[in-house]
Amino acid sequence: MVKLNELAPREGSVKGRMRVGRGPGSGKGKTAGRGVKGQKSRSGVAIAGFEGGQMPLHMRMPKRGFNSLDRKDFAEVNLWRLEQAIAAGKLDAGKPIDGEVLVASGVLRRVKDGVKLLGKGALKSKLDITVHHASASAREAVEKAGGKLTTTRKDTPAAAEV
Repeated sequence: MVKLNELAPREGSVKGRMRVGRGPGSGKGKTAGRGVKGQKSRSGVAIAGFEGGQMPLHMRMPKRGFNSLDRKDFAEVNLWRLEQAIAAGKLDAGKPIDGEVLVASGVLRRVKDGVKLLGKGALKSKLDITVHHASASAREAVEKAGGKLTTTRKDTPAAAEV
């Protein structure tokens, strides 16, 4: 029977660590394999991206577009996901649904800057749902199912009940 304290890798399968700077007899003494002089022979050198004075690749690439610093990051949820949660009994279609209810039921992990309802999938249940924003197809599907959709988005004049 094999004991835990007797376990060891096979002979020759594990190579020992190179100990540098331990005298001339070791073959890696004095400069410890770093060569002589120069920036790379010193300690504390990080030259990632440096190309010897040539313009580095990351600076040669063209810059495109613009990323706003105050952009919103929405938690997106599709209609099929809502229908799936209702069928599984995690969401109650009879009660009002908002971001906190979606997180509590496990449909979303977190609300982020708001919830955006997207129109992928079919919706059979009549819902009273409040989200930050909804796509036109999602809005149409909720209305078609006889539900009520409220958006809380403030930057558009159509941020009202539909």
